[in-house]
Amino acid sequence: MPGRFSGYYALVPGGEAVPRRAGRVLPIDALGRVLLLRGFDPADPGHPFWFTVGGAPDHGEILAEAAARELREEVGILADAASLGSPVWHRTTEFGFDGTRYRQEEEYFLLHVGSPVVSLDGMDDVEKQTVLGYRWLSPADLEALSEPLFPAELPRRIRDLTSPSQGNPQTGQPAPPQQRG
Repeated sequence: MPGRFSGYYALVPGGEAVPRRAGRVLPIDALGRVLLLRGFDPADPGHPFWFTVGGAPDHGEILAEAAARELREEVGILADAASLGSPVWHRTTEFGFDGTRYRQEEEYFLLHVGSPVVSLDGMDDVEKQTVLGYRWLSPADLEALSEPLFPAELPRRIRDLTSPSQGNPQTGQPAPPQQRG
């Protein structure tokens, strides 16, 4: 398995899929935007895509603990498993990464974060090599992306989870992506 790098990649044809579990976080800022990462599969570096923060649990971790750890490591936002609450979404997906096929069971956790400073400094070596940057995106921004978004149904899910009754303001044009330093 490729370290703890988390994301969604081109499906690898043939072979048995390696089972995997992942805890993923949907950090929502004060403007109702979700924080996503932009990266690529080393087997297909010319096709970047957007994906959620999170990854597989370390030995003995539950998915909420894995999600909180990955949030800290991947984007520098501190939260504990209890602050993530219960999962807001569960899905199963298949993807390939660096030539290996995975079947991943995912639990998504919603976390309202205000306006935190984002840092990619805690990423592992594989993440540092394959993550290009990050961006805070509204549902409209997500729909306007020119590159693939995984999971594709994220705009609808974010709208549902941050409805106007929960104080989600409308945002304008997408902000430019923040690049690695």
